[in-house]
Amino acid sequence: MAQKVIPDSHLDLFQKKAFANLATLMPDGQPQVTPVWVDYDGRYVLINTAANRQKDKNMQRDPRVALSIMDPDNPYRYLEVRGRVAERTLDGADRHIDAMAKKYLGKDKYPWSQPGEARVLYKIEPEHTTSMK
Repeated sequence: MAQKVIPDSHLDLFQKKAFANLATLMPDGQPQVTPVWVDYDGRYVLINTAANRQKDKNMQRDPRVALSIMDPDNPYRYLEVRGRVAERTLDGADRHIDAMAKKYLGKDKYPWSQPGEARVLYKIEPEHTTSMK
């Protein structure tokens, strides 16, 4: 079992409609940052995306990532997570994006699915955090 890295003081950020800014690395090493919906299952930080988006390509090539999650109720309170992709899976990804749509939009189904689009669920193993209360 992985060591607990996410501080209890900031677990609430994963319950709120708090967006994360996900940083991945481009092939030439430049950082690429994308706002994403974020979830936490008690061990992994969960990110959901469509297959073949830039962040998907980047995380498949280089598993190192960083996320910054800002508290929507207090922008001076945040959690930074650095870690590595532990798993990339299609299994459960559609169910997960629907759960994220419920959390962030109040909708039962993700409304922006495209025909033929494959959803991908990323499980990120947190290795280091920095936080501000």
